[in-house]
Amino acid sequence: MQASDPDTLSGWLSSARVLIIDDEPANVTFLRHVLETEGYGELIGMSDCVEALQRFQALDPDVIVTDLWMPRMDGFEFLTRVHELMPAGTYLPILVTTGDRTPEARRRALSLGARDFLTKPLSPSEVRLRVRNLMETRFLHQQMKRHNLLLEQRVSERTLELEEARLEILYRLARAAELRDDQTGQHTMRVGRFAGRMAEVMLLSPEEAQLIGRAAPLHDIGKIGIPDAVLLKVGRLEPEERAIIETHTTIGADLLSGSSSPLLQLAEEIALSHHERWDGTGYPRRLTGADIPIAGRIVAVADVFDALTHERPYKPAWTVREALAEIETCAGNQLDPFVVEAMLRVAPEVRVLEAEVIAASKVRRKTHNHVSAG
Repeated sequence: MQASDPDTLSGWLSSARVLIIDDEPANVTFLRHVLETEGYGELIGMSDCVEALQRFQALDPDVIVTDLWMPRMDGFEFLTRVHELMPAGTYLPILVTTGDRTPEARRRALSLGARDFLTKPLSPSEVRLRVRNLMETRFLHQQMKRHNLLLEQRVSERTLELEEARLEILYRLARAAELRDDQTGQHTMRVGRFAGRMAEVMLLSPEEAQLIGRAAPLHDIGKIGIPDAVLLKVGRLEPEERAIIETHTTIGADLLSGSSSPLLQLAEEIALSHHERWDGTGYPRRLTGADIPIAGRIVAVADVFDALTHERPYKPAWTVREALAEIETCAGNQLDPFVVEAMLRVAPEVRVLEAEVIAASKVRRKTHNHVSAG
């Protein structure tokens, strides 16, 4: 029947468990009475956090409603301990109900992992609404986990197809970020082409060079999270604006994280490290020298070269000669001198490499338009 189908919200709620913890029996009774009309599978009332932790795994609740100030163990310690028991990737919403109205209590509870906070005396309708919202979020998270498991089960059959589809989405996202300050939309692909060629010149294996060339276009994907007012500002950035710009490295790494694909793992590494400097004054981790991943060092040089030689809203284009001269002066402080040497060796091929990017871009647009029309 539809109502008992765990893949539907109503079916899932009919088997969901709510764990209620309060050292005042009257409060537990009140909450059970308020929630029993919602049709949840089981309402479990307890008066002690220690016992709740001991039975936590066996109870396997979907939502916890807990008081803060209780004997033996207060709600703050309970929040800390229960999250230690939860497997990685688990979303277990916890609603705190308390008579403590201080901002500090709210701040501390939420910082320790509570998902919602209500002060007593409690409104029955408010309790129902908050618990229902948390239940729906838990359901969606469970559905997402099941969906991810299904994808993992199919991955052996569709590895290449899924990876290419995901890459296409990420490349388009990177291009969307790029188009905000590069009218041609080809910066990311040029950086990829330059980086791959430099890797070849540096005698990395063909497989490594190809991987760097494919991962490098995603280096600035985190710019999708930077406001236009900062990204496109003409003139000197204020310190707080500079700090915002710098977050594009960690934003990009977060977007690319969690993949089993070697390509996306390398792209994550590049996104995070391509603004590190050889002398340790870069960001976000202030790595120095060879502690910076080699792919990040290569992309850093390719990125600087391409940014200098192409017009942006905030600067005119430099000549190749001017850009190479500037890059040489940065060798040993901002940039890896060995990678700079590779860029100088690749420089005579720049126009050919750029022409290849333009040709590839035209082919992709033609293919996309054909598919769209079909």
